[in-house]
Amino acid sequence: MPVGISEPTSRNPNRYFDHVAAERSIVAESEPVCLYLETTNRCNLLCTTCPRTFEALEPPADMSWDLFTRIVDQFPRISRVVLHGVGEPMMVRALARMIRYLKDRGTYVLFNTNGTLLTPRKGQELIDSGLDELRVSLDAAEPRAFKQVRGRDMFVRIVRNVRAFRALQRALAVERPRVSLWLTGLQETVAQLNDFILLAREIDVPEVYLQRLVYFPEGQGLARPESALFAGGDDEEGRLVCEAEALAQELGISFNASGATHPSASLTREDELRPWSLCRRPWTLMYFTALGRAIPCCIAPFSMRGYDSFTLGDATQQSLRDIWNGPRYQQYRDALLSDSPPPACASCGLRWSL
Repeated sequence: MPVGISEPTSRNPNRYFDHVAAERSIVAESEPVCLYLETTNRCNLLCTTCPRTFEALEPPADMSWDLFTRIVDQFPRISRVVLHGVGEPMMVRALARMIRYLKDRGTYVLFNTNGTLLTPRKGQELIDSGLDELRVSLDAAEPRAFKQVRGRDMFVRIVRNVRAFRALQRALAVERPRVSLWLTGLQETVAQLNDFILLAREIDVPEVYLQRLVYFPEGQGLARPESALFAGGDDEEGRLVCEAEALAQELGISFNASGATHPSASLTREDELRPWSLCRRPWTLMYFTALGRAIPCCIAPFSMRGYDSFTLGDATQQSLRDIWNGPRYQQYRDALLSDSPPPACASCGLRWSL
């Protein structure tokens, strides 16, 4: 039988983890505030920072409409839904329908895209759907570095698509979805931060984010220790970030880091002895793959090979409430609160940059 839990109260959907106190138990007292739904595990790029490029995590699939509604209907008051995982959401034919289904119940909806499929028709569909945020993972300020990171020569197409989408928004006098550009923090591209911010201004994108790089200990592609950024603010990396922050402020561009913080702060590690202890994800969100597998968070696929060691349930066979406070979730939370965290969490905050 599921443990009794309360429904979530209204919260800032981008600060969904703030309500969880430092003192936590193995039982989540509230329903999850956020769902990550991997609408597809298929992709049209071969990013050198993504585990999907190097191994088949699950058979290729899009999340079916039946599975999508089965999941979201169990938490009808969910505050925030993220419609991405290890694939490209804009490859999913039902994407706009999924967004509308969520917006009809007042949910805040967003996803990351590589921007390759952001055609005028699909852009109009996203506007009409009520999408709140569209995050474009560009990862470079020029074509050569883009191909090095993203695996294909599509920089010019993506910039053209985003520019046209922002022009469409201006023509329609709409601000939703909020559009942002994302750049993964890499040694290979950190020197392009200023140019990245200038590019954002050129194509009328008001927000820029510095995205964490998560990597395996042995490395693969550019997801490797030598490409990671770790800085205290006074070294070259910190100087480049501070310069970019100053430029963004001068140009009126919002410059942030993943994890709801600002870039300079994100360069400083916290609690190096037990970095996993800061995590609130198993008390605030649920992540489901395209085939319904429940895993702890969006970072887990980047931390260990395969899903078996951190699978917490199956939405095709169990109710979400049975999963949420079931034995596997409770065991996972118990380990996360200890000095012997789950292997997928042991280096969280250490084996990533920013």
